[in-house]
Amino acid sequence: PFADAVRAGVGAIMCSYNQINNSYGCENSQMLNKLLKRELDYQGFVLSDWQAQHSGVGSALAGMDMSMPGDVLFNSDTSYWGANLTVAILNGTIPQWRLDDMVTRILAAWYYVGRDSSQVPINFDSWTRDTFGYQNFVAEQNYGLINEHVDVRAEHSALIRQIGSASTVLLKNNNSALPLTGREKFTAVFGNDAGSNPLGPNGCPDRGCDNGTLAMGWGSGTADFPYLITPDTAIQNEVIRNDGVYQSITDNFAGEQIADLASQASVAVVFVNADAGEGFINVDGNKGDRNNLTFWQGGDVLVQNVSAICNNTILVMHTVGPVLLSNYTENPNITAILWAGLPGQQSGNSIADILYGRVNPGAKIPFTFGATREDYGTDLLYSPNNGSGAPQVSFTEGNFIDYRAFDRAGLTPVYEFGFGLSYTTFNYSDLRVSKLNVSTYTPTTGLTPAAPTLGNSSNDTSQYQFPSNFTAVPLYIYPYLNASDLETAANDTNYGVEGFVPAGAQDGSPQPLLPAGGAPGGNAQLYDVIYQVRATITNTGSLPGDEVVQLYVSLGGEYDPQIVLRNFERLSIQPGSTATFTADITRRDLSNWDTNAQNWMMSSSPKTVYVGSSSRTLPLSAPLS
Repeated sequence: PFADAVRAGVGAIMCSYNQINNSYGCENSQMLNKLLKRELDYQGFVLSDWQAQHSGVGSALAGMDMSMPGDVLFNSDTSYWGANLTVAILNGTIPQWRLDDMVTRILAAWYYVGRDSSQVPINFDSWTRDTFGYQNFVAEQNYGLINEHVDVRAEHSALIRQIGSASTVLLKNNNSALPLTGREKFTAVFGNDAGSNPLGPNGCPDRGCDNGTLAMGWGSGTADFPYLITPDTAIQNEVIRNDGVYQSITDNFAGEQIADLASQASVAVVFVNADAGEGFINVDGNKGDRNNLTFWQGGDVLVQNVSAICNNTILVMHTVGPVLLSNYTENPNITAILWAGLPGQQSGNSIADILYGRVNPGAKIPFTFGATREDYGTDLLYSPNNGSGAPQVSFTEGNFIDYRAFDRAGLTPVYEFGFGLSYTTFNYSDLRVSKLNVSTYTPTTGLTPAAPTLGNSSNDTSQYQFPSNFTAVPLYIYPYLNASDLETAANDTNYGVEGFVPAGAQDGSPQPLLPAGGAPGGNAQLYDVIYQVRATITNTGSLPGDEVVQLYVSLGGEYDPQIVLRNFERLSIQPGSTATFTADITRRDLSNWDTNAQNWMMSSSPKTVYVGSSSRTLPLSAPLS
């Protein structure tokens, strides 16, 4: 996906917190300079994740272009760059061509997205919802209008609702239990996940709790809900519209009341969830990643209690990933199972559209539901395993993750990767494979241009002092020096120590092009289309529906996964009609990485293409000659 993003013209990529082979991601020259900028020919800039920078000179020479938010620790008034970057350039530790490269990459991305011709003045403050406050929030300076509360939503709600239903996966539907008619005799809804957060939809900072229906994970990337339509509200509206009977209980632990209501219901809809988010927030002992693969808030007990009484129980899950479902898939009283992901502000309406048949489910699950946690073949590291040193994970599973691991181990999943049912049925037929004439793959050769130095600069340190009559905002990071002597300005006891800059790190001379490089996304011939695949998909049912057709290939080698997903297409087909699935297979799709040649290669192993509705339902296949 990174290669695809670079090939598509992405302008900014963030380097990560973790170490890679014991070198932090934001100062890992192998990853940033060699792989990203040379092999993938990335033309944009690299910015640090917040506080992911751990050095000044090291991160600059390793390929990081922008430090975010700029200080070593939040509001520390210290920076690895700022004045230190100025010192390092003036004393030659960081060549000027490297500074020019940073600036060029940042400005190129700015121009690329048209910010030179289209700019919207800043009209909000991310630190507070107050209308008036300090423009320099931490420094408490420059008081004024900081939030204009501009409504930018337009017609987004309709799209959010559509996406919520379009991404809901129907996993089980015994005897066509779904869709509901809206005229059921007695509809009961159960579960904390069906209702509202008592603190309001935005009552938990950064959504760091599991109160009420789960529509968004937690962390620094969250946004405020303008409103959150709960399943309880949406289903109640549906039933009342048809003058039906509706009751709900959103307390998972109200055992006596739950049993009483379940005994009355002609249909019971149980909502459960499992949440996750960013590691700086701890929710019920889950520090970012989940501790287990069970439902939260006693959800498993809730499902068991309701389904033990009501023989038409529908299970709806809002989860961030797989959970253990073996107890429910074969339970005859659980007539339908839906995975609805994290659907956003229109959550209730989206699931009601599915439950009542306004939308025919057509999505597929993007992971495998395994029978046990151990079936996944690998696990998370929950605590440091290297004493005071950085935790070590060797990733010995290689690329055998999720369905590839299940295939290798010969395990039968509960629901396989790519699985999803519909209210209609589809038939696959007439697989056609055409081989195209393409040139032989040629490794890239030659040299890069020398790194250019743009313009002239002065080494007169007096020109880099704070300007006269300049008022600095406290705690902000500036490039200016506080002394004309560089050692004094650096204020570092290790100033002048030699030997810490790796050999070649300051070399701006022409460099050999990498065999797998040469163009954005890598060697352009990797994207040559070698085969074109077509298949006929027929809607054999009575309802219009969507089918996500999937193409997998077998690379055929001893150490290759049995199959790997290489393409998919979502087709909307009317009942009795057919549609044509079309997909390309590129050279990259059929290649392996040759560690000796440091290049991609197509092995001589026999290769096969498969087309079907999931990773375990592949009715069409053909050899790739």
